[in-house]
Amino acid sequence: MQIPKFDLGNPKGSFTHMVRLITKERGQIRANALEAARVIAHKYLSKNIGEMNYHMKLCVYPHHVLRENKMMAMAGADRLQDGMRLAFGTPIGRAARVYENQTVIYVRVNEEHVGKAKEALRRAASKLPLPCRIEINKGE
Repeated sequence: MQIPKFDLGNPKGSFTHMVRLITKERGQIRANALEAARVIAHKYLSKNIGEMNYHMKLCVYPHHVLRENKMMAMAGADRLQDGMRLAFGTPIGRAARVYENQTVIYVRVNEEHVGKAKEALRRAASKLPLPCRIEINKGE
């Protein structure tokens, strides 16, 4: 699955606050989880505060290709496969490698919409496999 857009809302707007979704530990986030988080946050923000009142950016990109070495599990399978010899595997998806305290998504808004942005990122965090925290910065 491809992520079609990384910048949503109004990227040229002037906003006073930045609300960030930050990972608490390192790990991998699959592309479909990133897309689900992006969609749910964008939908909540556009419905509740309007397209022109925020700028949301997805900060990580799923570069890492995940591969799987499929093994057969049936009678006589030992004569049909070589185990881990030449086990490059077939691509099954992509993931973004993230580190501790790395920003995954940020939303820039004005002061009156900080609560809605925080709720949008809380909903987005529920789609991610890693524990995350929400941080609010003023003047960015």
